[in-house]
Amino acid sequence: MNNKLSTPTIVLHWLTGLLFIGVLAFGLYVEELPKGAEKFELLALHKSFGITVLCIAFVRLLWRLKEGEISHVAQLTKMQEILAKSVHMVLLIGTLLMPISGLMMSIGGGHGAALFGFELYPKSEKNEWMGNLGHDIHAPAAWLLLLAIIIHIAAALKHQFIDKDGTLSRMLGKNKN
Repeated sequence: MNNKLSTPTIVLHWLTGLLFIGVLAFGLYVEELPKGAEKFELLALHKSFGITVLCIAFVRLLWRLKEGEISHVAQLTKMQEILAKSVHMVLLIGTLLMPISGLMMSIGGGHGAALFGFELYPKSEKNEWMGNLGHDIHAPAAWLLLLAIIIHIAAALKHQFIDKDGTLSRMLGKNKN
């Protein structure tokens, strides 16, 4: 059985994952800053990278639909399989939902949306329900996704170094042996 992953699968996994983790960490940092010009500038950068994540995550989703579900290298118990699928689903949906809810906050707040200074959606009147809904999703989802990322990384390390099944090596484009 060939368990080799395609190059696009590997590249999209790492690109989405690392960029998402960076944007998440940066967002948590910016959230703690006092209101002011610096925070406003950093939020604009956070939003731009968030939109970038959305675009890459969308391509990743399309690729995943084309390629189908990735098979597991390891033999999993039913509970491990349910947990793995759940965490992967949370991560896949989260990489789309976080930027979308961020856009809802920005647009709903009347700020519009820009990608590194290029206006994608103009500033307009506030749309309170949209901004509130975006906020209600964005903040709690960040913590849920942080937990899912930790579980995902811990599981990958467990499979690689304890089970020695080559799961992480495969995602790095290497064969088990």
